[in-house]
Amino acid sequence: MKTIDWNYVTEKIRPRPAESDKNTFGRVLAVCGCRDYIGAPYFAAQAAVRTGSGIVTLAVPECIYPILAGKLNEPTFLPLPSDLSGKITANSLPSLTHRSAILAGPGLGISDGVAQAVRKIVCEADCPVILDADGINVLAGHINVVEKARYPVILTPHAREFSRICDIPRTDSPAEDAAAFARRHRCVLLLKGHQSVIAGPDGTILQNIPGNPGMAKGGSGDVLSGIILSLLGQGLQPLEAAACGAYLHSCAGNYCANEIGEFGMTPSDLIDYLPRILKPLNSREW
Repeated sequence: MKTIDWNYVTEKIRPRPAESDKNTFGRVLAVCGCRDYIGAPYFAAQAAVRTGSGIVTLAVPECIYPILAGKLNEPTFLPLPSDLSGKITANSLPSLTHRSAILAGPGLGISDGVAQAVRKIVCEADCPVILDADGINVLAGHINVVEKARYPVILTPHAREFSRICDIPRTDSPAEDAAAFARRHRCVLLLKGHQSVIAGPDGTILQNIPGNPGMAKGGSGDVLSGIILSLLGQGLQPLEAAACGAYLHSCAGNYCANEIGEFGMTPSDLIDYLPRILKPLNSREW
């Protein structure tokens, strides 16, 4: 099992070409949020922007669109029709084509309509897909759907979410369990925890060491999924995007803890510190 470090990140994330435009750095779509969860789409979209995406489109239920539109300037929006509980359905999804990467899950809530929407995204997207939070929870008992995807799928569960979807015999080793799951379902699995494990369908296992208890707050995982979405959209391979995303997320967390302390740091602080973590990857001094 290899440990992710800064050298690994700099091998995968290259300086931005001088001759480029917004399309060079990916057109990503985040399908997030419901009436009860408004913060998750904010964190995911803003993290993708701060990690360098060219165009971030945020697809959210119409009922929360005005709130998010007043908070976010950089992403574009796709307000979606929703059911009576303020959740999306399969019929309300936008076009899943012409995207570099798609994220589904943060703040979506749990319903049959959400489950149908997530399955449709997995099966019909013409690009890699990241499933996080409720995008994972709604597939409990139906996780085999990820095997029907035409493009790679990344799953980012924490331990409890992994328990809901895990359909293999468990061991005392989270790394072995993650690797067995990734091989069985031909996906990339980022098992979040004190020391996160990233496993690929080919048996590759990576471990992320940085991080601190100040990151254990609601919304931190949404930031991570936004970072991975951005990296995937910029052209990193799925395992690389998950691994580099985990490392950058943790480094931003450590930066926050050292600067403002573990108790008061927030997911918004993680987003604000991301540019400082990424600055050494500048193509040059301007």
